Amino acid sequence: MPVQLRWAAGLVGGEALGAAALAVFLGYEDITGTATSLRSALLVTGFVVLMAAALGALAVALYRRQSWARSPSIVVQLLLLPSAYVMISSGLAWLGIPIGIAAVAVIGLLISSASRDALGIR
Repeated sequence: MPVQLRWAAGLVGGEALGAAALAVFLGYEDITGTATSLRSALLVTGFVVLMAAALGALAVALYRRQSWARSPSIVVQLLLLPSAYVMISSGLAWLGIPIGIAAVAVIGLLISSASRDALGIR
């Protein structure tokens, strides 16, 4: 397995772990907090859980060299970029900058020729 693909799978796996940690935190907040709308809080938590599961599945698929995982991984990273921008512009630069850098890095690693060759994509 080329280094580029290994790093891409590792970064996506790291994002999955970060999303899982966020889901645990949000679940704790849902249980102990006094949310204005419990339904909205649970929907946000559920979305984060689904994203963590999707990122984890994509990381495993990339590690196993399954070519179908490349495009969804790139799409998810492209969806993270606007979120990173909003975080940076709203005062959470300490969180938005690493997310943006990781997203750009994963995209770059997945479009590299070594990754494409390893996944059998021409």
